Amino acid sequence: MVVIAVTKEPEAEPRVAVSPETVKKFVKLGATVKVEAGAGTRSGFSDDELKAQGAEIAASVQDTLNGADILLTVRRPSSEHVSSLKKGAVVAAIMSPHDEKEDLKSLAGTGASLFSMEFMPRITRAQSMDVLSSQANLAGYKAVIDGAAQFGRALPMMMTAAGTVPAAKVFIMGVGVAGLQAIATARRMGAIVTATDVRPDTKEQVQSLGAKFIAVEDEEFLEAQTAGGYAKQMSASYQAKQAELVADHIKAQDIVITTALIPGRPAPKLISSAMVASMKPGSVIVDLAAERGGNCEATTAGETTLVDGVHVMGPVNLSGKLAFNASSLYAKNIYTFLETMFDKDDKSLAIAWDDEIITGTLIAKDGAIVHSSLTANS
Repeated sequence: MVVIAVTKEPEAEPRVAVSPETVKKFVKLGATVKVEAGAGTRSGFSDDELKAQGAEIAASVQDTLNGADILLTVRRPSSEHVSSLKKGAVVAAIMSPHDEKEDLKSLAGTGASLFSMEFMPRITRAQSMDVLSSQANLAGYKAVIDGAAQFGRALPMMMTAAGTVPAAKVFIMGVGVAGLQAIATARRMGAIVTATDVRPDTKEQVQSLGAKFIAVEDEEFLEAQTAGGYAKQMSASYQAKQAELVADHIKAQDIVITTALIPGRPAPKLISSAMVASMKPGSVIVDLAAERGGNCEATTAGETTLVDGVHVMGPVNLSGKLAFNASSLYAKNIYTFLETMFDKDDKSLAIAWDDEIITGTLIAKDGAIVHSSLTANS
């Protein structure tokens, strides 16, 4: 019988890698699910709820890990924890594989098969396993809610007997999953929304949500997208032209939400200190790239600072502030991924190592880092 372990996350991480729904599904696959006591508490999943769906609640982290075939976590686990698993066990998590590479090598040295959920291929079959999308969707929503709360004024236009309240202007920079959800949320709240991105395919998406698209649409812009759907690094010339356009536009905005990230690289700087200074007092910037250095020069990760009268918010783990929803979605992503590894007839692990979903997410096996993106420059 396959034994799946789920442990408590670090203090700064309120999410958990399993939900009552996925416990039930794993048990139906024939697995034993061992959950460390209290692991789901901060996500709103009590031990009793998990136990009712078939989970075994373990009193300690060591009791949870001992002899397990699979470890599921949100954040990268420690090599000490992974060493307590069966030899060659499967570990699936948000591994942050481009960070703390020596620690990653140590983790790989345990001999476990490490799967990084961020590396999920962007193919139709893997959409239900896409952790980045499920978490970014919530982050985009929460960015608008928190930005509106910080702004402290109404977002929709209101016509009253005492006068008219003008609609707030919201500018979204970066139109991935988080950006699209931010546009949709700000529009539902009645704001006037504009958005920008260097990928040409996003223009139609922005307009379909009722927002106005802002970008320098030259020849470089028309080719600024990778096959995987990510933004390419733009030339210095293009960046200068785009910055000039944004600088003029941003002066009139009430709330600006930045979401631009390039995998494995520091966040691109989109908002200069001069742009911040040009904004109206009381306006708000919500920088969703704060954890990777920020899209705004004035961002401090984990803090909200007042810079030239502008509230610059640098939230970290924003989806974690909606821990119940974030954990439910993450757990479903990870269940759908692991389900592909099960032989449903004899209820055992049967990993198809040549499956593109497996090869795309596998970063370490048999004691070595194996993913091409991590070995190319090592």
